Amino acid sequence: MIRSNTATTPNHTKHSGWVGVGLRHPHYGDALSDSYPIDFVEVHAENFFASGGPTLSVLEKITDQYALSLHATSMGLGSASQINTDYLTKLSGLIERSNPIMVSDHACFTWSQLNGKAVHAGDLLPLEYTPQNLQILVDNVDRVQQHLGRQILVENVSTYLEFEDATLNETEFLVALAERSQCGLLVDLNNVLVNVHNFSTGDPLTVAKEWLDAIPAHHIGELHLAGYTPVESPELIIDDHSQAVSEECWALYEYAIARCGPVATLVEWDNDLPSWRVLMEEALKARRMMESLTPPLEGIAHAS
Repeated sequence: MIRSNTATTPNHTKHSGWVGVGLRHPHYGDALSDSYPIDFVEVHAENFFASGGPTLSVLEKITDQYALSLHATSMGLGSASQINTDYLTKLSGLIERSNPIMVSDHACFTWSQLNGKAVHAGDLLPLEYTPQNLQILVDNVDRVQQHLGRQILVENVSTYLEFEDATLNETEFLVALAERSQCGLLVDLNNVLVNVHNFSTGDPLTVAKEWLDAIPAHHIGELHLAGYTPVESPELIIDDHSQAVSEECWALYEYAIARCGPVATLVEWDNDLPSWRVLMEEALKARRMMESLTPPLEGIAHAS
């Protein structure tokens, strides 16, 4: 069993009760024009890997105004070829410059080898839930946490196929990862619902709640809320993050907060972006729901 040198007590708990939004390029001006009632913003780490230039200037302004969460999309934590060293160096440098409150990526693979060179798939490719792939993921997460000197969060992903030879289910796989590597879990509730709709025959919300029940609350460091474009059955739902948070996702969020307590929450909207005002309304809805279900935490001073 691998034991990381990172702290055994989850460090994500100190951000319990925080609410934020994914900050995308079209909203930079709006976000920086005034102060808004959110606790943090999330940016995609790879957009700020440059060693200088306007992107870093924007990042400095963002971090002057908001607490920052770095959400990586290209680390490829489940890659059998290991994580690209150059990528890890760039991520480490960005963390040193921006001092984020959280760092996260996905339970997927992205890196491979072609003619002796590291190549990136350009997408979040699903893992077969086997002990062999679990060990690869644990080893890579441990290496990342050792390199960064901090705990990371690992997110469940939307998938569009099921592997016949999988010997573990998704929750068993994720819980084993958290226990063996001491990482935290970023649970994307929309991703859970997308997979349930695509692969389960039961009532989607009931099955999604059962999925969540299988994850010990102390492993969950963050929740993501999002929406997807509805389709007619039996078409596959694509996790396009192009809609407001669905009513079904809000219902699952209410269940998650009632079960797990005030977990840090992010509203994620990546395509067909709404106005900044609409995004703020979604975040405030999450805050109101969290506050109605949980007692106030001592020491938490939300932005206003």
